[in-house]
Formats: sequence, C-alpha cells, structure tokens
Amino acid sequence: MQYPKFYDEVEKIKITDELSSTLGAFKDGIMEFSYLDVVKSAGHSCPTIAGAYLMLKESLKRFDSPKRGEINVYLKDDMSEGVTGVISNVIAQITGATSKSGFHGLAGKYDRRGLMHFNADIDSSMRLVDRSGKIVDVNYDPNGLAPNPKMSPLMQKVLSKSANKEEKEEFQMLWQERVERILRFPEVVITIK
Repeated sequence: MQYPKFYDEVEKIKITDELSSTLGAFKDGIMEFSYLDVVKSAGHSCPTIAGAYLMLKESLKRFDSPKRGEINVYLKDDMSEGVTGVISNVIAQITGATSKSGFHGLAGKYDRRGLMHFNADIDSSMRLVDRSGKIVDVNYDPNGLAPNPKMSPLMQKVLSKSANKEEKEEFQMLWQERVERILRFPEVVITIK
C-alpha cells in the first residue's frame, strides 16, 4: 500500500479501553490510533479528516487518563450538516462514542451509545466531557493555512475528467501538501479552551 510518507510522521493518539482489556484485545487496554488508521477508515485524507484527528489528539491531551467509551462528545452542528458526519466518524472510531448505533455493552458496562451529541449548544466546534466532568472545548479553522491557489482550478479539471496525468498528479500533491501543513502546525488551526 502506497501513501504519502507524512502519514507515518503524525503523532499517534493514545487512549485506554477497559473493554479491550477485559476481552483480551489489547494488553492493559492501551490503544494507539495513527493518522493512517483514520485515513484507511475514511478512505481519503483531507483537511476535514486532519482537523477531526487534530481536534481529538490535542483535546485528549488535556485529560489525565482518557478512556475510550467514557467520553461524551458534543458537536455544534447537525450530523447531516456540512462535514459534521465525517468528523463524527473519525471521533467515533477513536473514542467509541456514538449516538445510537454503537456497542450496547456487556452486563450493563461499556455502552458506547448516547455518548455522541449533535446540535449542541456550545461556542466551539467540539466539546469533550469525561466521566469526572472535566470539559475541553476545541475549535478548528483550517483557513490559517490556505490552499495553494492552483488547487481550485486543478480540482475542477480533475472532477470534470478533463485533467491530464500531470495535472491529476499535481492536484493530488497540492491537496496532500495542504493536509500535511495542517497536521504539522496544529497551533495555527486548533484553539483549545
């Protein structure tokens, strides 16, 4: 499998999961998610996927011991609005949080349903709340790292199938170059309260 090298250079997200420990999936429930993991799950790499990954990575650092399945996630917008559904999929993959379709638990424990909330009355892009009640608000705005001006006309050519091989490759390179900049400079695109 070939992919841009920078995927492997992005800091991994570490989280523990008592369920995975109980069932023997991961020793002591310690799990790591890489940017490559979420790209494979999403099927693509873009500013939205990078933003969701960064928001979660930077937010989870604010908790003493983040636990998968024990974090409520609040998103400002509706699941069907804009890219909120895409963001929620990345967050669900890593935190286990879902609204209705998640794991229902074992013997009254490990229920992941009802941990993802949409249309939240918050002043941030996303809010995380752990079982202790600690709150972390995070905003993501990729506009601080604008795309290369060549990207838009190249995208139009690629989408209309009028781009030649060199134009397709240039578009792909410019697209992933922007994603890489977003991932390398979280302080430009992420604000945490």
